[in-house]
Amino acid sequence: MVLTKGIFIVAAKRTPFGTYGGKFVQTPVAKLGEVAAKAALTAGNINPEIIDHVIFGHVLSATSPDGIFMTRHIALKSGIPIEKPALTINRLCGSGFQSIVNGAQSILVGESKIVLAGGADNMSQSPYVVRNVRFGAPLGANIAFEDSLWIGLVDTHCQLPMALTAEKLGEKFGITREAVDKYALRSQSSWKKAHDNGVFKEELAPVTLTVKRKEVVVDQDEHPRPQTTIETLGKLPSIFKKDGLVTAGTASGICDGAGAVVIASEEAVKEHKLTPLARLVGYTVVGVEPSIMGIGPSPAIQQLLKENGKTLNDIDLIEINEAFAAQTLACAKDLNLDVEKLNVNGGAVALGHPLAASGSRITSHLVHELRRTNKKLGIGSACIGGGQGIALLVEKV
Repeated sequence: MVLTKGIFIVAAKRTPFGTYGGKFVQTPVAKLGEVAAKAALTAGNINPEIIDHVIFGHVLSATSPDGIFMTRHIALKSGIPIEKPALTINRLCGSGFQSIVNGAQSILVGESKIVLAGGADNMSQSPYVVRNVRFGAPLGANIAFEDSLWIGLVDTHCQLPMALTAEKLGEKFGITREAVDKYALRSQSSWKKAHDNGVFKEELAPVTLTVKRKEVVVDQDEHPRPQTTIETLGKLPSIFKKDGLVTAGTASGICDGAGAVVIASEEAVKEHKLTPLARLVGYTVVGVEPSIMGIGPSPAIQQLLKENGKTLNDIDLIEINEAFAAQTLACAKDLNLDVEKLNVNGGAVALGHPLAASGSRITSHLVHELRRTNKKLGIGSACIGGGQGIALLVEKV
């Protein structure tokens, strides 16, 4: 899809990502979304009253009692007028990107001028589920507790956990364990270098928690392991397949976090004197074979480039969400991509992948990194469980 009129990103923020069972284990997902939303509005000097629509991605709605109300609660707690609508969407791992797409579509059809988009998930709060007991259980029944987080990572259509779809891609593209470990190390090392140099400062929105009646400020990502070495990665066992590629060190982290991106029409930018950070040039969503869902970014990026009359040589920065190192390398190989352009400051292997928040994180990072490095064009993309891929093209203003 090529956008037919100017739509601009005027603010982009994200929370730090908390590791599984870490600092955000007691923080409701709506609170994480609220922090990101308020930070974006403040950073863009945007009065909440001029927001026309709030659209957030959210995958694991059972992780909090008010999960089904999440976006509406984020809107109200962020000062958005009560009469302005809110929508929660779910395109799984592409939900953060999809919120921006939905917002752009709302602007394109004239429904909105300014949209607060984003994504949030708290994977640590995923509950255990007891099925088939609502209407009673027979005497002596063996009642099972189902891990909603673990079972949700299995696609029942192709009968594969997400990790085995990455293993299939590894086989198809001839990816070796050595290459996967090296790429995972690159993700960790790139994050550390960027963190040490303050690269994430513009995108991060610190979260203040109360721990034992004391305020604690979380202002950096919790999941990265900068002490990682190629030796430690090499010693990790493969989890899903004998002599496989997916280990605890080469898969994206189960994490908690949120991101928010404010987009506005060209008219709204002028009317409200907003500062555009980047222009949303186009987007693409495609379907792929579910059993190799991780290849999704490749055809999505190819279609996006074709529709916009671009080639990979025109693109300065490319982000492919690292669901698995093997999957990311398969996409890079399929695209014949210069890896030096890819996930230059680390990806989800280091940072973690809180599902709906990842698209918001990637978009936020791309926007600020293009400006920091004075580069022009960037693509953000993600694979999507069930067999899809999504990609966005942004241009520095």
